[in-house]
Amino acid sequence: MRPVSVSRSALRLAVSVAAMAGAAHAQTAPAQEDSVDDVIVTGRPFGVTDNASLIAVDVLDEQALAVAPVQTLGDLVAGLPGVRSSSFAPGASRPVIRGLSGPRVQVLTNGLGMIDASAVSPDHQVAVDPAEANRIETVRGPSTLTFGGSAIGGVVNILDERIPTHAAEGGVDGHVSTQYSSVDDGYGLGARLAANVGSFVLTVDGFKRDSDDYDIPGSAISQRLATQEGIARDNAGTVVNSFAEIQQVGAGASYVDDRGFVGVSIKNTQSNYGTVAEPEVSIDLEQTRYDFRAQRDLDTTWFERLNLSAGYADYEHTEFEGPEVGTIFQSSGYEGRAELIQREHDGWQGVVGVQVLDRDFDAIGEEAFVPATTIKETGLYTVQRVDLGGYGFEGGLRYDRRELAATPIGGASEVARDFDNWSASGSVFVKPAQGLFLGFSLSSSERAPSEVELFSDGVHVATAAYELGDPTLDSEKVLTLEGTVHLAHGPLEGDLHVYRARYDGFIDQRPTGADFDFDGEPFPIFAYVQTDATFTGFELEGDYALWESGERSLKLGAAADYVKADTDLGPAARIPPYSLTGRVTWTDAKWDAQLEVRHVGEQDEVAAFELPTDSYTMINLSGSIRPFADRNVTVFAEAHNITDEEAREHASFLKDIAPQPGRNLRVGVTYRF
Repeated sequence: MRPVSVSRSALRLAVSVAAMAGAAHAQTAPAQEDSVDDVIVTGRPFGVTDNASLIAVDVLDEQALAVAPVQTLGDLVAGLPGVRSSSFAPGASRPVIRGLSGPRVQVLTNGLGMIDASAVSPDHQVAVDPAEANRIETVRGPSTLTFGGSAIGGVVNILDERIPTHAAEGGVDGHVSTQYSSVDDGYGLGARLAANVGSFVLTVDGFKRDSDDYDIPGSAISQRLATQEGIARDNAGTVVNSFAEIQQVGAGASYVDDRGFVGVSIKNTQSNYGTVAEPEVSIDLEQTRYDFRAQRDLDTTWFERLNLSAGYADYEHTEFEGPEVGTIFQSSGYEGRAELIQREHDGWQGVVGVQVLDRDFDAIGEEAFVPATTIKETGLYTVQRVDLGGYGFEGGLRYDRRELAATPIGGASEVARDFDNWSASGSVFVKPAQGLFLGFSLSSSERAPSEVELFSDGVHVATAAYELGDPTLDSEKVLTLEGTVHLAHGPLEGDLHVYRARYDGFIDQRPTGADFDFDGEPFPIFAYVQTDATFTGFELEGDYALWESGERSLKLGAAADYVKADTDLGPAARIPPYSLTGRVTWTDAKWDAQLEVRHVGEQDEVAAFELPTDSYTMINLSGSIRPFADRNVTVFAEAHNITDEEAREHASFLKDIAPQPGRNLRVGVTYRF
């Protein structure tokens, strides 16, 4: 792929002063009502209620997702406490959790990895879409031993019912939904059907979304970049090449009885989207995925259930400059997991499990900056919890072996690296009063370097840099202290998480001061290095019921988050600033409404190669109505960024040349049966 010279110059200009610093289609994640007895399964397969969880979790349930925007995963969950979006483009945005992204944040589907190339580059799309989910659980922090060191930053788990876990209600159930958004002339259409055939349950689902280049309040170039470089700001009004199209179809079947289920599924995802960084470069993506899941109740003294899951995927995406084929990225392989859930004995419950992964990655083309790599992983883990009523303990242990083998670009022989990593956690919690839960956790996690960090060696146009890996890197280690408070007292509910994470051998990317000449144009060389780092922060969210009567309620809500990240080489790059959110929510049997004000602060603690980012305040108004007595139909609308504020996501590589969308009116309808 040969980038257009004008766009490359613009991107390199932004990068040189604003970093390897997409465009954000980010919108505040939909509000949801958290039940005090909502059971969290991500990270704790034996299930723990949200008001007794020691790990920081937020849930978007089926009701919230029914009225959620049709957008990529990173943009959907952005706005949850401690979560932002990489905001590279509407077609490619990954979650950023507590300032961490890429290989440190695992995106899963029903507990298994994507087997795609999304962690290789910020312009690569995650091969899963929120439209297929009936529940999304977002876990913040490293206390996710069931997923290993690769989840050192957190986990976003997409849960669906493509493989049915229970019989369809009434013999047949499903939904149809559609919506339209004005800011990008975008639409989405999705449907799902489940039907019982004897003891079997069959499902079929599909969705499609399509959006054009999105509107912005004014110039795509930030004032800071214009001032730094002495250039004029245009009044473009749109972000060029920010279109996105995706369609997906899937089917599944399960045998369901009173002891569990066993089932299989197939899914095909096709996507085409603009990279934003270059006006004529687009990416075509296709993945076909096969999954198997089973759950069986056991008649044993020590174990009550066996969980099995496995997935195989074949993924390819092609980067085009106009009609010409550029670099091709391929990823194929399988991942499997087996878990034994212990039977509860006097408040003691737990899980033991094994996880395996075998994946082949390859990149073909002039701008293939990462060589073909084979990755194999094996993990063994256990998590144990004892709840003695007024207090309790939780702990876990995991061993991972990761093997990577590649022939470096320009190298004469294969390079292989093996990593043996141990992770452990220990927690104590007390319940000093009704509705009050206090927890303290200490965890030690290790993460093996990724194929990009070890073996990259070439021009990476998406980040406008020459990226240079280091095959001698050691595992990254982090020691994390975290305090947890859950409060439910009368009309007040709240959650607080305070943490401090100390990294030994933090893998960072820093400029060498040298340039690489590529087609007559210099690209700064960024090398992966190891240093020490400290991440400190908190997340706070709460609701206060001003008035309640039956199904009617008026609530005040608030949320805040903050993270500070320093390394021995200076501030870490692309760390989001603090945010404050306030909302007023009305709910009754027929209609809901919410007014939200969200303020994101200025970020001026930046790495030497990036520009600060200005603060912004967004005002959003949303509502829905269920016009019929059976409540099967929901009509919804949202006015997002009502004041047409210029907003830039500091976590984005492209923040200084692609702001977030401007004022948007979104309307839609969902029918459930």
